[in-house]
Order: sequence, then C-alpha cells, then structure tokens
Amino acid sequence: MAKRHPLQNLLFPLLLPFSMLYGLGGLCRRALARRGTAKSWKPSRPCVSVGNISWGGTGKTPVTDWLLSHAERKGLRAAVLTRGYGARPSCLPLRVETGMDASECGDEPLMLAMRHPGAVVMVDPDRNRAGRLLERDCPPDLYLLDDGFQHLSTGRDLDLVLLDKDDVRFRPAPGRPPSNWNRIIPAGSWREPVSALNDAGAFLIKAEPSEWPELVPALKERLRGFPRPVFAFCMEPSGLRPVGGCMDTPLVGASAVKGPYAFLCGIGDPSQALHTVVAFLGRAPEKVLAFPDHHDFSGEAESLRSLGLPVVCTGKDSVKLASLSLPLPCFSLEVSARFFASLGGGEDPAADFETWWEAWLGRHVPSWKPEPVAR
Repeated sequence: MAKRHPLQNLLFPLLLPFSMLYGLGGLCRRALARRGTAKSWKPSRPCVSVGNISWGGTGKTPVTDWLLSHAERKGLRAAVLTRGYGARPSCLPLRVETGMDASECGDEPLMLAMRHPGAVVMVDPDRNRAGRLLERDCPPDLYLLDDGFQHLSTGRDLDLVLLDKDDVRFRPAPGRPPSNWNRIIPAGSWREPVSALNDAGAFLIKAEPSEWPELVPALKERLRGFPRPVFAFCMEPSGLRPVGGCMDTPLVGASAVKGPYAFLCGIGDPSQALHTVVAFLGRAPEKVLAFPDHHDFSGEAESLRSLGLPVVCTGKDSVKLASLSLPLPCFSLEVSARFFASLGGGEDPAADFETWWEAWLGRHVPSWKPEPVAR
C-alpha cells in the first residue's frame, strides 16, 4: 500500500509546484516512448509488464507469482526480468539460483526462483541487457517485466497496472489522509500523472472481498476515462512452511504454532500481512517486529535468538531468515493471489481474470492455445 509521509500532507501546497515539474518529466518520457525514441529493445517473445503508478506494496510480487504458476500449469516457459531491489549481485546479468543468498540477488527474486524452479529469474538494473542474454541463449515463451510500468526502454505487449485501494477511494478510512489520486511525487506517492493510465491494458487491485462493494463505484468514477477491465484479488493463505525447509515440504496448519508467537516482517505494508497472519492463526501475536521493506535481518540476529517465541514471517522474509539459523521455531505463512471479482471495460467485461488472461495468451503466444471450455 502506498503510504505518504505526514509532511507530504502538511506541506502539500508548497510541494505542488515540484510535483507538477516531476509529472511533466513523466509526460515527456511517455511521449518519447510512444514515438519509439525511448524504446531501446523489444523482446522477440510477448512481454508483460507488472507495475504500478505509485510507490509501495500494491501486490506486484503476488501477481507475478500467480502468472508464473499459471505458466507452469499450461506448459509455458516464463522469464522474469527484475532490477532486484537491494541486491548486490556478483555479476550482471545474474540468473537467480535457489542456493543463492538473498543479499546477492534480492529477497523477492530468490523467493520467486525457489517457488518456480522451471522459470528463469534474471536480476539486472539494465533489464534489456538481461533480456538480450536470454534471447541469445534460450528465449522463453513469455517475459514478465517486474515493476515495469515506468521502465519504458523495454518494449512490452501489455501493461498490467496495479492500483492502490486507498488511492482510489473517495472517502478514506477513519484516521487516514485524503485520497492520493493523482498526487505526484513529492506531494504524493504517484510516479506519474493520471494520463499515464492510458497505457494500461488492465487494472488490478488488491482488496478484501468485503471491501469490493465500496470500491466499485469509486473505480467506475476514477477510471471512467480509461475503459479497461479491472480485476480484484486478495491474498489467500495456504499454510505454514518451516523457514529453511525445502519447497517440496508439505505445508502445515495453524496448529504448528502453539501459544504466543512473534510476527516479523520487512515489507511495504505490514498491516495487511499482519491481518492475514492473525486471521490464519486465529489470534494476534505477542510481539510485532516490523522493519522497512527489503530489510536485511542479519543485524537483528542476536536479538532474534533471544526472543524466546516462535516466529511467523512472510515468504520473502523467510529467504533472509533462513541464513540466520535461529534456534527458534520459525515459519513463513505462504500466501497466493486469488482473483475474486471483475469490473467491465474490455472485450469480455464479465470475464474473470484467468479467462481474460488465457484469451490474451491465445492471441499473443503462438506456441500455446487456450484449452476448450467444457460445455
């Protein structure tokens, strides 16, 4: 979830002129890209960007995880091109292997590589360089461009744009600041002006099913000028995995964590992850240890060893905790994206996301055709 600093709200009138200049820069970049000036490379295979217009945790990694799982089920070979935020790679481009340390390749790339050994995950700030390497060696059936909405130098065939529900809402929840809709850096968290949404192929929004009725009228009004399909997804827990365990190890249920526990996370929006953990375990943690997104926990090793409580964390946190070998029961709550609702604005406005996605693949991936629907 995109969160603004309180000073951004307090100093909004003073920051607004700088936001206008920042937004103008984004408009120029988009204009150059449309003319072909900014596109330095276009993959030979279909390329799909998974990105957002604001900063913060809008669910890009769970969506990429879903797309990789779908590709595996359908026999497609997918490759992820990612910057690898916080990574310190030994070489560039870096192909992520399951035995790597998260500090070398980044926590999210390592988690995706571990969950999807049949996919290729490439880390390189120059994603075109990584893509060209794959094109030369063994091009995949499908490229996924991680956090790619603003990465305009890579040509793509589809932009999946994730929206923040608190940006969309007209009336934010009690205690929250006014809507962030079209509030551009530094006055807000948007990276570009609202006109950038013209390049979206579809909108995705992470929300709870109970929130969907409230979001529908706001989405219809906000996106009136952008007739694209909108798909809602939530995070669905599938079980607990012992930290450091093999990905083939069967997941365990909530009963594996008995009594008090500590919840540890270093993600963009700890509140959503905490809500999911509490719902799954049926009780709140005794301690919440929240750190900045992509935090390296090595500095907290000693304090964690003396914690004296079982630890529950998120999937991407678990790949960093594994190297600490804590003398505590440590579990990651494995979750996956579940699409549960859609809103019109495409060739088939009633289609669910998987049906819509398979129709898109059928038009763009020659090597794969959708399975016929049983009637």
